[in-house]
Formats: sequence, C-alpha cells, structure tokens
Amino acid sequence: MAVEKKTFYIRTFGCQMNFHDSERISGVLARNGLREVPDGEADLADLIVFNTCAIREKAEQKFLSELGRLRGLKKRRPGLKIAVAGCVAQQMGRELLRKAPFVDCIAGPQNIELLGHSMGLPDCNDNPDCNGKNARRGRFVFLDENQDISSLELPAARKGKPRAWVSIMYGCDNFCTYCIVPFTRGRETCRPSGGILEEIRRLADEGFREVTLLGQNVNSYGSDVDFPGLLAMADRVDGISRIRFVTSHPRDLSPGLIEAIGGLEKLCEHIHLPLQSGSDRVLARMNRRYGFADYMGKIEQLRRRTPGISITTDIIAGFPGETEEDHVATISALGQIEFDGIFAFKYSPRPGTAAASFHDRPQPGVATRRLGELLALQDEITLRKNKALEGSLQEVMIEGPDASVGGKRLSGRTRTNKIVNFGTAACEGANEAGLREADITPGSVVSLKIIKARRHSLEGRL
Repeated sequence: MAVEKKTFYIRTFGCQMNFHDSERISGVLARNGLREVPDGEADLADLIVFNTCAIREKAEQKFLSELGRLRGLKKRRPGLKIAVAGCVAQQMGRELLRKAPFVDCIAGPQNIELLGHSMGLPDCNDNPDCNGKNARRGRFVFLDENQDISSLELPAARKGKPRAWVSIMYGCDNFCTYCIVPFTRGRETCRPSGGILEEIRRLADEGFREVTLLGQNVNSYGSDVDFPGLLAMADRVDGISRIRFVTSHPRDLSPGLIEAIGGLEKLCEHIHLPLQSGSDRVLARMNRRYGFADYMGKIEQLRRRTPGISITTDIIAGFPGETEEDHVATISALGQIEFDGIFAFKYSPRPGTAAASFHDRPQPGVATRRLGELLALQDEITLRKNKALEGSLQEVMIEGPDASVGGKRLSGRTRTNKIVNFGTAACEGANEAGLREADITPGSVVSLKIIKARRHSLEGRL
C-alpha cells in the first residue's frame, strides 16, 4: 500500500525576488517527496510556509495578520508545522517566535534551503545546523549569513510557462537610507556565469521562452564577467526568445548596458530604473548617490540608443524632510521624463534603516495628497503614451488566458513590457493571418495590431 505524501503550501508576499524564492522553496520540498497543494487546500497542508516581505509596512502587516489566523488552526491540528521565511523572518528574528510561539521554524532569505527541517527532510537531517545551535525546543532558527548562497544550485518548481525568473545575484551594498534589503538579504554576492547560463539552457529545454534576470541591483553584477557580458552570453542561448532584467540602480547604469539594450537581439527594449525623487536634496538624504541631472542624462542616452524604449520607475512620496518644493520637483520630473509607468508609494519607515531615525516626516494627509497627485499625473502620461500605439503592429509573446475575464481572451506582452489582450475573434482569424493553431499558444510570438489603448493594457487583433 502506497504511503500518502506529506503536503505543503506556500503563501508569498512581496516582489519577484520573493516569488522566485518561493519557487525554490517549493523545489527543495518537492525534491524531498512533499506535494504542494492549491489555495483551496491550504489549511489541510502538513507544512504551511509564509515567504515574507519587509520592504513596506503594508506587506508586513498583512503577513502578521494572516499568521495570527493560524494560531487557532495549530490548536486544532497540533501536527501542523508552520514556517516563516524571507525578509520579515530575518528582520524580526527570534522576536517573531516570542510573538508567535506556534511557529516551528524561521529562515532568512539566505537559508531557505533549510526550511524543511521540521518535516525531517533528508536535506536537513544531513545538515548539522538542523540539530545543532539553531535548534531549540523543537523549533529552528536559520538567520546566519550564508557565504555559499551564490554557489547553491537549488531546484525551482516554476508555476508555468513561458516566463521564468533567474537569480543572478543576492543582497545589496547600496544602503539607501530607507531600504531594509542590505539588512535582510545581506551583502552583495554574485553567481558565476556558468551556473546562470546552464540554468537558462535548462529552462529553454523545458519549454520556457522568456527569462528575467533578477538582482537587487543587476547593474553591479560582476563575477567572471560583467552584466553586459552576461547578457551577451544569454543572448546566444538557443530556444530563448526574450531576455529581461530587474532591477537597475541609476548610478551603475553603464554605457555597455545601454549599448546592450539597443544591440542584443533577444534583450527587450524595457528598463525599470528607480528614480525615487526628483529633488536633489531628497535624493542625497536617501543616499542614492546621483542627482536628477545625472539621471536625466542616462534617460537621454537610453532613448538616443534605443528609440521607443519603455522606461518605468519607482517613486517614494512623503520621504522625511520632503518639502512642497521637493514634491513639485518630482512632479516636474515626471512631466519631463514621461515614464511609461510608475510604482509609487508613501514612505514607510523600516526598523534598522537610517531613515527610521528621521523625525521630520510630512503629515500623513500631506503624503497621501502628494501620492495622489503623482499617480494622477502619471495616469495621464501612461494613457497618452499607450494611445500613441493605436494602429501600430506589436510583437507579442502570448502568456496565456486573460484571467481578468475568466480566460475568455488571451493575454501577452510586447517587447516593451506592455500587456496586450486579444479575444476569440482574433484567434478565429488565425487562418486568415496565415497562422496555425500551434502559433497561438503560450510562448508563441504573434504580430498584433493595437486597436484600443487603456491605461494599464492594450487590446489587439491578429
């Protein structure tokens, strides 16, 4: 009689880095014989893992709220194991176990391969830390700096084709005054190019067609090659159609990378380049180590080398000490640059960062107003830029059904990272367009005419 496999469920908060970490946690657990369950069976899993984000207070509070809900579940199911991974685990440390004594394990981002300890997995039983200094009263804490993180080749259970994330480096050395990442993910360390390229080749063999290279600051990647060199090698991998990367620090955006974006065939014409503020005074207080003129100069270089490049950014509203004049400078910056899209947030103090000790924050209502003004202006710019694409032909990689309408349409992205939806009528026109049914499946690249532009997506037809 076959023994039923133990099961696990992972709940992820945060950015692409966190979601890729969850893929690797899933890969490690599956390699050891556990089976992942869907959302509807989460409360029945033998192991529940929260993979957390500490970048913003909202994500952290949402996690703590959901964790608290498990207190009652643990009482009803004493055999349930609960693990917390990621940045909140690293940031709160053993304090998390004091606040939530029903948690069995915590592991920072550099130690996610040890999360299976409470399930008695072989990978952990062979590790002395699982039964040594990190194990107390049946609970485990893995927060030490892991010097081997960049050389670990952990399996990843990726959820679906055609897109895949590939970590090329870990940690960050920039120490922006608002950012918790150097404290939760450690100092910067880079994977050797050989391991990265082997992973990309394997993904191509498995049917993935697009890879996104991940790092807190990919521009500072440096192993046996620099970042433009790594991109050039990835560009030569057969089977991969598109390459993207996130995130770039403006200070380290090199002429070589600008040339690579314009010159490499598979590298998409899109860059996410966080500005954070249009005020030099605020940028200096953030320790960003560039001024607005420096940033603007690199935008101009990018657009000169790659006309039509899509540029997106991050903006923080209400940073400590931000005056109305500083806010107006950021508004002016958005108007001058005309980003394709922005991710804008109110400043959120993170314990342990330098900015957490700054006590001259704008009033909450002021920060909220400023954020609203930034978003309203950017909505106008984004819609106008998208409207300019109406009537154009765009190369779109199909990703799958459009979930927003119950899968009745297909959805994909342009090389400039704009979402394009097209309906069944477009599919029915495939023969007229000279396409076979196999040409309109996830991973296929099709040419679509843009017939309608919206703020956050485009509508196309074959």
